[in-house]
Amino acid sequence: MKKRDYKLFIKDIIDAMEHIEEFAGDMALDELEADEKTSSAVIRKFEVIGEAVKHIPKKVKEEHKDIQWKSMAGMRDRLIHAYFGIDYKLVWAAIKAEIPKLKPKLKKLLLSMEKEEK
Repeated sequence: MKKRDYKLFIKDIIDAMEHIEEFAGDMALDELEADEKTSSAVIRKFEVIGEAVKHIPKKVKEEHKDIQWKSMAGMRDRLIHAYFGIDYKLVWAAIKAEIPKLKPKLKKLLLSMEKEEK
Protein backbone atom coordinates (compact mmCIF):
# COMPACT_ATOMS: atom_id res chain seq x y z
CA MET A 1 0.00 0.00 0.00
CA LYS A 2 1.33 3.41 -0.99
CA LYS A 3 2.14 5.82 1.84
CA ARG A 4 -0.35 8.67 2.03
CA ASP A 5 1.01 12.11 1.15
CA TYR A 6 1.25 14.30 4.25
CA LYS A 7 -0.49 17.15 2.42
CA LEU A 8 -3.63 15.02 2.52
CA PHE A 9 -3.33 14.92 6.30
CA ILE A 10 -3.18 18.74 6.35
CA LYS A 11 -6.34 18.73 4.22
CA ASP A 12 -7.92 16.29 6.71
CA ILE A 13 -7.14 18.72 9.54
CA ILE A 14 -8.71 21.65 7.69
CA ASP A 15 -11.79 19.57 6.80
CA ALA A 16 -12.19 18.43 10.40
CA MET A 17 -11.94 22.03 11.62
CA GLU A 18 -14.62 23.09 9.17
CA HIS A 19 -16.87 20.26 10.32
CA ILE A 20 -16.36 21.25 13.95
CA GLU A 21 -17.36 24.83 13.15
CA GLU A 22 -20.39 23.57 11.21
CA PHE A 23 -21.46 21.13 13.94
CA ALA A 24 -21.03 23.56 16.84
CA GLY A 25 -22.45 26.45 14.83
CA ASP A 26 -24.03 29.05 17.07
CA MET A 27 -24.39 26.71 20.04
CA ALA A 28 -23.50 27.88 23.50
CA LEU A 29 -21.15 25.83 25.67
CA ASP A 30 -23.97 24.38 27.77
CA GLU A 31 -25.90 23.42 24.61
CA LEU A 32 -22.88 21.61 23.20
CA GLU A 33 -22.38 19.79 26.49
CA ALA A 34 -26.05 18.74 26.60
CA ASP A 35 -26.22 17.60 22.96
CA GLU A 36 -24.52 14.21 22.98
CA LYS A 37 -24.78 13.67 19.23
CA THR A 38 -23.11 16.99 18.38
CA SER A 39 -20.53 16.82 21.15
CA SER A 40 -19.58 13.28 20.11
CA ALA A 41 -19.15 14.39 16.50
CA VAL A 42 -17.05 17.40 17.55
CA ILE A 43 -14.86 15.28 19.81
CA ARG A 44 -14.36 12.72 17.04
CA LYS A 45 -13.21 15.47 14.68
CA PHE A 46 -10.71 16.70 17.29
CA GLU A 47 -9.41 13.12 17.48
CA VAL A 48 -9.03 13.09 13.68
CA ILE A 49 -7.09 16.36 13.84
CA GLY A 50 -4.74 15.03 16.49
CA GLU A 51 -4.15 11.79 14.64
CA ALA A 52 -3.53 13.59 11.33
CA VAL A 53 -0.98 15.91 12.99
CA LYS A 54 1.04 12.86 13.97
CA HIS A 55 1.51 12.09 10.26
CA ILE A 56 2.99 15.48 9.39
CA PRO A 57 6.77 15.19 8.94
CA LYS A 58 8.96 16.70 11.63
CA LYS A 59 10.68 18.88 9.01
CA VAL A 60 7.37 20.51 8.06
CA LYS A 61 6.52 21.13 11.71
CA GLU A 62 9.92 22.70 12.32
CA GLU A 63 9.55 24.94 9.24
CA HIS A 64 6.11 26.10 10.41
CA LYS A 65 6.48 26.72 14.13
CA ASP A 66 3.70 29.31 14.03
CA ILE A 67 1.26 26.39 13.82
CA GLN A 68 0.57 24.76 17.18
CA TRP A 69 1.16 21.15 16.07
CA LYS A 70 1.88 19.90 19.56
CA SER A 71 -1.28 21.35 21.08
CA MET A 72 -3.42 19.81 18.31
CA ALA A 73 -1.93 16.37 18.96
CA GLY A 74 -2.21 16.91 22.71
CA MET A 75 -5.92 17.69 22.47
CA ARG A 76 -6.48 14.34 20.79
CA ASP A 77 -4.58 12.57 23.55
CA ARG A 78 -6.56 14.33 26.29
CA LEU A 79 -9.87 13.49 24.62
CA ILE A 80 -9.08 9.89 23.76
CA HIS A 81 -8.05 9.13 27.34
CA ALA A 82 -10.92 11.00 29.01
CA TYR A 83 -13.09 7.93 29.49
CA PHE A 84 -15.15 9.36 32.33
CA GLY A 85 -15.41 13.00 31.51
CA ILE A 86 -14.60 15.53 28.85
CA ASP A 87 -13.44 19.01 29.77
CA TYR A 88 -15.95 20.88 27.63
CA LYS A 89 -14.45 24.25 28.53
CA LEU A 90 -11.22 23.10 26.88
CA VAL A 91 -13.13 21.86 23.83
CA TRP A 92 -15.08 25.11 23.69
CA ALA A 93 -11.91 27.21 23.88
CA ALA A 94 -10.45 25.23 21.00
CA ILE A 95 -13.61 25.71 18.92
CA LYS A 96 -13.94 29.43 19.55
CA ALA A 97 -10.32 30.57 19.90
CA GLU A 98 -7.89 28.04 18.43
CA ILE A 99 -9.59 26.85 15.26
CA PRO A 100 -10.20 30.40 13.95
CA LYS A 101 -6.47 31.12 14.39
CA LEU A 102 -5.12 27.83 13.08
CA LYS A 103 -7.35 27.14 10.09
CA PRO A 104 -6.15 30.13 7.99
CA LYS A 105 -2.52 29.22 8.71
CA LEU A 106 -3.11 25.65 7.60
CA LYS A 107 -4.95 26.75 4.47
CA LYS A 108 -2.09 29.10 3.59
CA LEU A 109 0.45 26.33 4.17
CA LEU A 110 -1.48 23.86 2.01
CA LEU A 111 -1.90 26.42 -0.77
CA SER A 112 1.83 27.20 -0.78
CA MET A 113 2.67 23.48 -0.91
CA GLU A 114 0.29 22.94 -3.81
CA LYS A 115 1.86 25.89 -5.68
CA GLU A 116 5.34 24.42 -5.14
CA GLU A 117 4.22 21.19 -6.80
CA LYS A 118 3.25 22.98 -10.02
